[in-house]
Amino acid sequence: MASERYNPREVEPRWQQQWNEAKVFETANDDPRDKYYVLEMFPYPSGRIHMGHVRNYAMGDVVARYKRARGYNVLHPMGWDAFGMPAENAAMKNKVHPKTWTYENIASMRKQLKSMGLSLDWSREFATCDVEYYHRQQYLFLDMMEKGLVYRKNSKVNWDPVDMTVLANEQVIDGRGWRSDALVEQRELTQWFFKITDFAQDLLDQLDTLDQWPEKVRLMQKNWIGRSEGMTIRWQVVASATHPDLSEIKVYTTRPDTLFGASFLAISADHPVAKAAAAQSAEIAAFCDECRKTGTSVAALETAEKMGMDTGIRVAHPFDASWQVPVYIANFVLMDYGTGAIFGCPSGDQRDLDFANKYGLPVVPVVMPANEDKATFAITDEAYVGDGIMINSRFLDGMSPEAAFQDVASRLGQSQIDGAPQGERKVNFRLRDWGISRQRYWGCPIPVIHCEVCGVVPVPKKDLPVKLPDDVTFDVPGNPLDRHPTWRHVGCPQCGKAARRETDTMDTFVDSSWYYARFTAPWEDAPTDPRAADAWLPVDQYIGGIEHAILHLLYSRFFTRAMRATGHVGMDEPFKGLFTQGMVVHETYSRGEGHGREWIEPIFVKIDEIDGKRQATHLESGEPISIGSIEKMSKSKKNVVDPDDIIASYGADTARFFVLSDSPPERDVIWSESGVEGAHRFVQRVWRLISEAADVLQSAPSRAASEGEALAISQIAHRTLKQVQADYDRLGFNKAVARIYELVNALAQPLATVAAGKADTAMVSAVREASEILVHLISPMTPHLAEECWRVLGNDDLLAQAIWPAFDEGLVVDNQITMPIQVNGKKRADLTIARDADQTSIEQAVLALESIKAALDGKTPKKIIIVPQRIVNVVV
Repeated sequence: MASERYNPREVEPRWQQQWNEAKVFETANDDPRDKYYVLEMFPYPSGRIHMGHVRNYAMGDVVARYKRARGYNVLHPMGWDAFGMPAENAAMKNKVHPKTWTYENIASMRKQLKSMGLSLDWSREFATCDVEYYHRQQYLFLDMMEKGLVYRKNSKVNWDPVDMTVLANEQVIDGRGWRSDALVEQRELTQWFFKITDFAQDLLDQLDTLDQWPEKVRLMQKNWIGRSEGMTIRWQVVASATHPDLSEIKVYTTRPDTLFGASFLAISADHPVAKAAAAQSAEIAAFCDECRKTGTSVAALETAEKMGMDTGIRVAHPFDASWQVPVYIANFVLMDYGTGAIFGCPSGDQRDLDFANKYGLPVVPVVMPANEDKATFAITDEAYVGDGIMINSRFLDGMSPEAAFQDVASRLGQSQIDGAPQGERKVNFRLRDWGISRQRYWGCPIPVIHCEVCGVVPVPKKDLPVKLPDDVTFDVPGNPLDRHPTWRHVGCPQCGKAARRETDTMDTFVDSSWYYARFTAPWEDAPTDPRAADAWLPVDQYIGGIEHAILHLLYSRFFTRAMRATGHVGMDEPFKGLFTQGMVVHETYSRGEGHGREWIEPIFVKIDEIDGKRQATHLESGEPISIGSIEKMSKSKKNVVDPDDIIASYGADTARFFVLSDSPPERDVIWSESGVEGAHRFVQRVWRLISEAADVLQSAPSRAASEGEALAISQIAHRTLKQVQADYDRLGFNKAVARIYELVNALAQPLATVAAGKADTAMVSAVREASEILVHLISPMTPHLAEECWRVLGNDDLLAQAIWPAFDEGLVVDNQITMPIQVNGKKRADLTIARDADQTSIEQAVLALESIKAALDGKTPKKIIIVPQRIVNVVV
């Protein structure tokens, strides 16, 4: 039949409405089928989705739709990571309440996501700022507090002077706040902590079981947890008139083998010895204050200029009392790592070498490569960190560093000072406890009360939730909860006297550390229904950005352990499979240079190819535009494409198909207008081919052919079905797309023959079956187009509820092989022939090849050597 052009503006809303009315994607917890839980990292409601969202959620939707078709009971929920500073910043800038701003953004983004046709169970939707959600988070906090996994202490913190709140170490990037980009300072505040370090070894060990996670992510977590085996060594202080009570300084080191290369001790500005020295010296006190302006994260310390100040204190070398080593205060030593003191071996550590060279301290090589000469081996500007043999180390000379480690550990373990070993083996972790206190309003209130009589008192569960007050103002910086006239004032639950609420709220990473468990039963009064949580968890396929490798993923792994300890879940690991997708990138366009450069949005740029070169002009003014580098889509460079514009112009299926087809899913996808137009042409072509033949196909049974020309159609259809099924199983979306293109090309002529009424009964049945296989294959990626094709093929049921077809093993066996043909050992051709062809048939086929005839040049072969199913060699 003559078909109308496929119109996504009419088709897509119609099918979305039918899916919604049939509640196709709502999931029942009591469904007896095998479960499959697919989840994408939920979005922050900034107000608009971007193409990165389209790619992320399209990938998850392909998995959800495919697994649903394969017979699984699929859970595919959606929610909103809705607390955080951006809402408060918007409140201050736009004079709007954070709640109003947040829920308006959620409504806008929900509408956009629904226009994509995602197979989401919207009945389980929640936002982390919903009172119902943070009520249960407070419940969890109290349970964790009862189990000893929550505590409060005075601590050095990373202070963001712009956002005016504390940041976890993981939220400090190169010394700057992860949101504000402001230089972070150190402050000392009383903070609430989660005891993530209780699980450090387990978090490390269990990474080896996560074989469906990217190796890169597992390595990043291993490095962050940072297990090290070393020693705590006591360095005796040489008698000092200025510090008569100081007897020793304890140092943690992972390299006791390099003790004879020590040229200084370095202590944190917050070390008790540093504080004592600062009390006696204004210069040292000022230096310590300067050190505190650096963030507390390892990254901040590594990027800061290395600074130190000699305290005047000297310590004796553990193996030589006459060898005195100076003690410096240094800005790169953390008080909460090890003992807050290190010994510096400049020859074996680049940081120590830079420090020693800066302050004129000795550099003694103690490890050299085995092939070097001790007499000439020297360290100047680059430390040697490799393996080798010990030198300049007295009784350790000639040993390997590993053997030297054991020797030093043994000697210092046996050496006694005041009845205790001079050195002890110790395992240390880089991982620190998670400080969750944030000095802001738009977050989950910490459910504790401070009483002058009773101290810190947990809010009774019967009094939960502790709700955020709505009547707050943002006219001055700081936490509005501290300024609220009534909210913080409350009676003590224990003694009834006047008390005050905790005004700090929780880090928003707490909100996202357990949402996957809440989705399993979001209607429960408790944080979870343990039976439902245990049935659904772990998440079978989790999808999100690599930027969350440490922060979110590590915290979530901790939370499952904490929730297991409190009885809310029965497993340790939250995510069985993890996929980290690439970004969506785009060319940048601009006019002008330097500070006067103006970035131009793609919708205002016209691209032409002139003499083989791409040239850009402004659509309105016609002036030349510079084409810049391909970068991540960002508002600052205006190289963004609005998903609403793409969906309005081409339809959701085109947008979905393009972001899935252009490159491997773990790599960046380059957005281009030509690529989108190509995807749109494919959508239109599939519709035209199937709809034009639909009248004939509807009346025929769907059946594979067993012989004749129709057999080839059935073979390629079933072979493609098997291949695409495997591609979907391993998230190879772009490979699936390539195979689907091949199938469409193969079906084009048979469909045209059917439409013209020139196909026999066997061919019509085979083409109908092949067309239905094609529709199934595209349905996870282009679900609206697939439903429309399914319907015109004469099917009354919803394709979204249909079972995935099974391929016929007999039809997917490749009965042909291709063998290289050599003439006197040199390859001249390839021969494709039946796998079971006999020797005579192969010889005849080889000699019939034009390239072999040319190579023989009329000569008769002496013999033809055939290695079955491998190679043929013609000897002349």
